[in-house]
Amino acid sequence: MIMETIIVDMKRGTDKDSVSRAGEILQNGGLVAFPTETVYGLGANAMDEKAAAKIYAAKGRPSDNPLIVHIAKTEDLYRIAEEVPEKALVLAEKFWPGPLTMIFRKKKCVPDGTTGGLDTVAVRMPKNEIALAMIEAGGGFVAAPSANTSGRPSPTTAEHVAEDMNGKIDMIIDGGEVGIGVESTIVDMSGETPMVLRPGYINKKMLTEAIGEVTADPALFSAAENVRPKAPGMKYRHYAPRADMVIVEGTEENVVSFINEKVREAVRAGKKAGVIASDETAGRYCEGTIRSMGSRKDELSISKRLYSVLREFDSLGADTIYSEAFDTPEMGQAIMNRLVKAAGHQIINV
Repeated sequence: MIMETIIVDMKRGTDKDSVSRAGEILQNGGLVAFPTETVYGLGANAMDEKAAAKIYAAKGRPSDNPLIVHIAKTEDLYRIAEEVPEKALVLAEKFWPGPLTMIFRKKKCVPDGTTGGLDTVAVRMPKNEIALAMIEAGGGFVAAPSANTSGRPSPTTAEHVAEDMNGKIDMIIDGGEVGIGVESTIVDMSGETPMVLRPGYINKKMLTEAIGEVTADPALFSAAENVRPKAPGMKYRHYAPRADMVIVEGTEENVVSFINEKVREAVRAGKKAGVIASDETAGRYCEGTIRSMGSRKDELSISKRLYSVLREFDSLGADTIYSEAFDTPEMGQAIMNRLVKAAGHQIINV
């Protein structure tokens, strides 16, 4: 069903009247796309199972892929989580509001439709004034995955949201480009030892320094098709461009040489070939469409550009993409997790 999507410009700041309108839409079971510090989210009333179902329909998202519940106050966590461990409170104090999602045993008031049928609920408090105001106006609990068609690169601008969601949802709030560009870190707090299920800006070292031992799910970089997802992005192909994509690992010299050779072959075969490089290496590629993700000395420049570069190759009609690996010190695991999934786990070591 095609509907009229209202697009509201809040790049200069939060507009109270428009936030109130967004809150009414949410409380009446509608869908609102909104900015966060990570990516744009597609919000619905988390306590309304029918509203949550609209998210899955708009995105074309598998119904066993759980949604994250966004809150605006830490105390609201107790209304939806059965038990809140002390370590979770330490992390909330240190990283909320911010790009951290924690998983808890859920209370019965949280619909199964919001949690993908699981007995756990994923919760986060975003660090974005527009998002926090909208969550409050919408009743305090907003379920929101990324505001894109399922499987496509996540949206980091309102324009990306409109590409996928215009005519499918009630409102898009344009808050400008996001600050981080990859989704929040997800930590499962429902077991004995906290476990990272999705890497993000807040890395394992930061978590360990705050609360001690933290493990990482061994499925982070595997296909894991036989696993029921406990967190968004664990099972299904995510972040993918339409082109066939390969990640090339190795020394800079070997990577550049290999990609140049493969792109040359692709161009001669009449294909549109793309190269994902860094500021440091972009000038070393000879053919194809070359896009830099940013400087390896500035990891945020890379994470902010990741999805927009993938979407750009879609708009250019690329047939094949070769990407450098980005094993940067702080956010490398998060960036590579997204790239590996975008490439369908196609990695070549040279």
